[in-house]
Amino acid sequence: MCRAIFELVRYDVVHRLFGAEVRSTRLKSAGVAGADREAAICEAVELACCFYWKPMLCLPRAVCTMRLLRAHGIAAHVVIGYRPAPFFSHAWVEVGGRVVNDSSSYKRQLRVLRTI
Repeated sequence: MCRAIFELVRYDVVHRLFGAEVRSTRLKSAGVAGADREAAICEAVELACCFYWKPMLCLPRAVCTMRLLRAHGIAAHVVIGYRPAPFFSHAWVEVGGRVVNDSSSYKRQLRVLRTI
């Protein structure tokens, strides 16, 4: 959870200094990755968001989750989706085409705008 809080703070600092551009991070050497590790990382980020001093929206939460998953050798991607009318957007993390940190209904109901 401490690493997750660090990633949230890092996101805030980078966002404030350099703007909203989200760039891809390199995948660390692949290790043994399993559903248990993915779930533990996603839970740690959710818990860190509960203790964070300001509300965390979907994009920072997804970016931090992706960075932590990639740091553990898991090929994760942030997907940003939208609905044109009435406008709605949301970001989530996918590993192997499956949503790991959010409801899979977003993937079915929204059009993909960008994958990072």
